[in-house]
Amino acid sequence: MTRKFPDGFLWGGATAANQVEGGWKEGGKGISVSDCARSHLDVDVQDYAKQNEITSKDIEEALATDDESLYPKRHGSDFYHHYKEDIAMFAKMGFKVFRLSIAWSRIFPNGDDEMPNEEGLKFYDNVFDECLKYGIEPLVTMSHYEPPLNLVLKYNGWYNRKLVGFFEKFVKTICTRYKDKVKYWLTFNEVDSMIRHPYTTGGLVRDRFPEDVNWNQIIFQSMHHQFVASALATKICHEIIPGSMVGCMLTKLTYYPYSCKPEDVLQAQQDMRSTYCYSDTQVFGEYPAYLLAKFKNEGVKIVKEPGDDEIMKKYPVDFVSFSYYSSSCVAKDDQGLKKTAANTMTAIKNPYIPTSDWGWQIDPIGLRISMVDLYDRYRKPLFIVENGLGAKDEVLPDGTIDDQYRIDYFDAHFREMLNAIEIDGVECLGYTSWGCIDLVSESTKQMSKRYGFIYVDVDDYGNGTYKRIPKKSFYWYKKVIETNGACLFED
Repeated sequence: MTRKFPDGFLWGGATAANQVEGGWKEGGKGISVSDCARSHLDVDVQDYAKQNEITSKDIEEALATDDESLYPKRHGSDFYHHYKEDIAMFAKMGFKVFRLSIAWSRIFPNGDDEMPNEEGLKFYDNVFDECLKYGIEPLVTMSHYEPPLNLVLKYNGWYNRKLVGFFEKFVKTICTRYKDKVKYWLTFNEVDSMIRHPYTTGGLVRDRFPEDVNWNQIIFQSMHHQFVASALATKICHEIIPGSMVGCMLTKLTYYPYSCKPEDVLQAQQDMRSTYCYSDTQVFGEYPAYLLAKFKNEGVKIVKEPGDDEIMKKYPVDFVSFSYYSSSCVAKDDQGLKKTAANTMTAIKNPYIPTSDWGWQIDPIGLRISMVDLYDRYRKPLFIVENGLGAKDEVLPDGTIDDQYRIDYFDAHFREMLNAIEIDGVECLGYTSWGCIDLVSESTKQMSKRYGFIYVDVDDYGNGTYKRIPKKSFYWYKKVIETNGACLFED
């Protein structure tokens, strides 16, 4: 019997407005935190934390210039002007679903505006109409690393309780506007990333707070506000769009103990909890006991408003979506152990698996392990909404791009994904590869770290024709979707 994915499996690709859209000052759009994130042309894959630090001075310098060469998210892949062409190419590949985000600052330029920006609303009307014309389901992230900058400068980002209300208004606006066009929604992208890059996720700038403040207090108070906002978004979405599904989205950082020493095994368990605490809260609607213990031990006191706990408990998410790129090793004592890059962080090198050009460890079996762990933990449908290989693609003299390495990456991961579904009984709604068209990498702010099935002719400085070119993987993925994965098992 030929192996293939379940009927109705949603194949597609994923992007984010701040990385692909461009048009940063067009159509009434306001400035977002990502418009002020400078490129990292000399990338240090051993210290991503340093690259994620944003200061008030950095923001001032960004606001003083319209330069797009040093702020690549301002141009992205220019999806703003190419969306019809891009979506037509997605349709040619056979996409069933396209994950994208709505730029908050395109709808409410300052975040606290009284009225939404009609031109911004119309843009997404056009994008969704184009998707539906081809039978492509939009999967929309409400907030993906793009809070309006005004909410940082005026309110100190998500640390301020007022942002719950501003976000609630934003969600009501987009759910009402797109109720007949969008069924699948995600609230906050990689909600756990507040701890790793608080500026892009929460609009938090360290030097805007007192020097002696408990930084974890700021982080987790901001997280609490996002948890409440996510629950309210789920409530709003269900009320306005009957039959809609709302998911959480976490970074699946899969950790292996470096050795079988109990200390290393315990460290891996603790590190896994540091990710699960966010999805645990959104799925179960309450803080897990181990996170409450952490708050107590570290002197973190969450300030709540009456009714917060009830809101979180009453409106948990419908499904669990996640990103998976690689796995990592951890040890209680990592002195002398070889390090490599991971998803916006660094990790101990696993000697048994290869690494990408950017040091990420390529581990297809880790995807299966991740799916089993998440499904066993939550018993809710999963949706893999980010997975892919960032690589240095080369346009050959004949104008083609031979990215067989990307095909090999996906082939191995798809096989393990099906193993998790068929052998382990995991319920999985679908799969969207990250950066289905080349975009600005979040971890490095580079165009040269390419993920797409479609090449975009633009360099790290924004120079190029922006011409779209299908890569070899484009045609391979088209066949995977056509056969619902059966071609993976043909001789």
